[in-house]
Formats: sequence, C-alpha cells, structure tokens
Amino acid sequence: MQQCRRRRRSSAASGVARALLAGIVTGAVLLGAAAPAGAVPPPPPNPTDGELGAAQSAQDAAAAEVGRLAALVTESGAELERFTVQAEAAGAAYLAAEEALELAQAEAERTAAELQVAADAVDAALGRIAGFSRDSYMNGSTFSGAAVLLDAEGPAQLIERAAMLDYVSANQIDVLGQLEIARVQQANADSAARAARDRMATAEAEAEAAKLAADSQLAAQQSAYDQVAAQRAEYEQQLQAAEIQLLELQGARNAYQQWQAQKAAEEAAAAAAARRAAEEAAAAAAAARSASSGSRGSAAASAGSGGSGPYVKPTSGRTSSCYGWRWGALHAGVDIAAPIGTPIYAAHSGIVERAGTATGFGLAVYIRGDDGAVTVYGHVNDYYVRAGERVVAGEPIAEVGNRGQSTGPHLHFEVHPNGGMYSGAVDPAPWLRARGVEISGC
Repeated sequence: MQQCRRRRRSSAASGVARALLAGIVTGAVLLGAAAPAGAVPPPPPNPTDGELGAAQSAQDAAAAEVGRLAALVTESGAELERFTVQAEAAGAAYLAAEEALELAQAEAERTAAELQVAADAVDAALGRIAGFSRDSYMNGSTFSGAAVLLDAEGPAQLIERAAMLDYVSANQIDVLGQLEIARVQQANADSAARAARDRMATAEAEAEAAKLAADSQLAAQQSAYDQVAAQRAEYEQQLQAAEIQLLELQGARNAYQQWQAQKAAEEAAAAAAARRAAEEAAAAAAAARSASSGSRGSAAASAGSGGSGPYVKPTSGRTSSCYGWRWGALHAGVDIAAPIGTPIYAAHSGIVERAGTATGFGLAVYIRGDDGAVTVYGHVNDYYVRAGERVVAGEPIAEVGNRGQSTGPHLHFEVHPNGGMYSGAVDPAPWLRARGVEISGC
C-alpha cells in the first residue's frame, strides 16, 4: 500500500513537473524564441491495414482451433474419467473373481477328499464280498438254501442250519447295499469335483478377461487424451504467436498515430501554452492531493475489513466434477481444478487426523473439525501439517497437485459429517452452502 501511495505521489509530481516545463516552453515562445528544428522525432513504421487484417485473421483462426480442441479435450477428459471409474470397478471385479477362484479350489480339494473316502468305502465293501464268497466256497453246499434244511439229521440241526442261512442272507444283503451306496457316493463326488474344477477355470478366465479389457480401454483412452491435449498445446502456442504478432503491429500503428498526434499538438502549442500550463499545474496539484487522500482511505477500508468465518472454501479454481454416482461408481466429493501449487485451506477448525500417502489420492490430508465432521483433501502436491496438529479455518494446509489416480491438477474435497474417516461422505456443495460458503457449478 505504501508503494502504491509512493507511485501515485510520484505520478502527481511528474504531472506538476510536466506542467512547469510546459510553462517554461510557453514563456520561451512568448519571448519570440523559435522551436528548435527536429523537435518531433522521425515517424515510426506504420503497418498497413492489410497487414493488420492478416494478423487478426491468423489470431481468429488459431483461437477457433484452440476452442475446438478445448472442446475435444473436455470430451476426451470426460471419457478418460469414465474409463478410470470403470477400471476401478474392473479391479474390484478381478479381486472378487480371485476370491471365487480360491473358493472353487477349496471346493475341489474337499470333493477330492470325499472321492477318496468313497473309493475307500468301495474297496471295503468289495473286500467283504470277497470274504463272504470265500467262506461260501470253503463250506461247499452247506449254505445252499433249501438243500441245507433237507439234509438236516434232526430237528435241532434243522433249526441251527435255518438260523445260519438267515444270518448269511442278511449279511450278504448288507454288503451288497453298502457296495451300491459307495458307488453312488463315488459318482457324486467325482461329478462335484469336475464341476468345481470347471467353476475354477471359468472364474480364472473371467477375471483375467475383465482385467485385460479394463487395462486396454484405459490405456487407449489415455493415449487419445494425450494426443488431443498435445494438439491443443501446439495450437495454443500458435495462438500466442499470432497474438504477439498482432500486438506488435497494433503497437506500431498506435505509435505512428501517437507520433501524428504529438506533431499536431506541438505545432498548435504556442497559441495557448501559458494558460494551459497554469491549468495543468493546478489540475496536477489537485490530482496529487486527491490520490493521496484516496490511498489513505483505501488503506483504512482494507484495515477495517473482516477476516474469514468459521467455514471457508478449501481452494480457488473451477469446479470440474460434482458429487454423485456415474458409470456405476460413487464420486464421493467435489473436484476443484487449479494449477499445481495453488494453496489449499482448512475448510473448518479442528485437528489433523492424518496427513500423507493415501490409496487413490497419492497424498491427502484428513481434518476432524470441532463440529465433528471429517473433511478430506486429496491429490495434493504437498502438505504443510501433520497428524495431531490443530488448524484453524482458512489456514494453509497443502497445495493443489496431480498425484494418485488423477486426470489433471485439482483438489478432491470430501465431507463426512458422521465423523467417519473413510465412510459417510455427503455432497460437500450444499453442506458448505448451509454454512455460508458457495461452491459454484454444483
């Protein structure tokens, strides 16, 4: 402010000096002194209207191309964001497929164990059948049904042989039944094992295909975005060169017109120089007094202005993305685009819960406010606070960056009113608006 006042005072003093100099020149004229030859400098180059028109056309053409490419960059950036969200979802699907793969492998191992148990049961049943057959062969026709009963020598032997036949028949049926059950179990276990292996192979193939497709789409869109962004940068350079050329030509034309005006003014200065000198001196003095008084008033007004309230906007810039669901995924905050290094401020007063690396954000800061809400500042380039430190609303805590999963320099700002560090996010725009802070564009 003091430098501003000094500049204004210097300008006023220069005006007074010019007025006095004009008075001296006028006095010399009134005394009959002739103006020295060559007082007016030689004329500067004067560009033609054609040259100015061509420069203007070149600038307009470059500006139109930059505008067209800017629209393409915006469209490609939106596509890049969509594919980024889809890639994140594909990554989650890949993890789910890996989990299904592990479950299928565990099921295959379990069914293989059941298959082994069933095979052991079949072997045991076959062993029992073989033993029974061997006993029957060694006893000859003793256990051959009705013949055994007819061959009995008396009632006692008849009863004994009937009981033996009943025992052998029951055991034979038991062995054959166990054999049939074991075979069914064997078939079921083998079928379950094959189904488990099929599910395992399907899960593995689907997981790999999803991952490859997501990576390919993201890489292709990133390449397209980089290409159109490079074209835009090239045409922006052309636009800058065209603007410089037009400014140079326009400056030359202005200089020539000023030379003409200066020449005409000096040729007509002798007529009323004395009166004009007095008027300019008085006007310069008044302007100096007015400038000095105005600068003091501005300083007083600035000193009396209020500070920041209990809630502030976290950074300056353009809102590039709002809170909401898109492409099946939740964007849990507001993105504010700004150049790398733009200051980031604490949106409210509180304690820093975390500051440093964060998955997806690269670097992030988490503040638990005095109001219980947690605010999150993601993709930062650098941070100035640490965990446990107290900050006040409006205090610089970090700077805008492009770290983590980011498509350009911006601040990702979240609000968790329920106090959760990583859950319970709400739309930050109405939350801040209810507290007197406006985020335009959402």
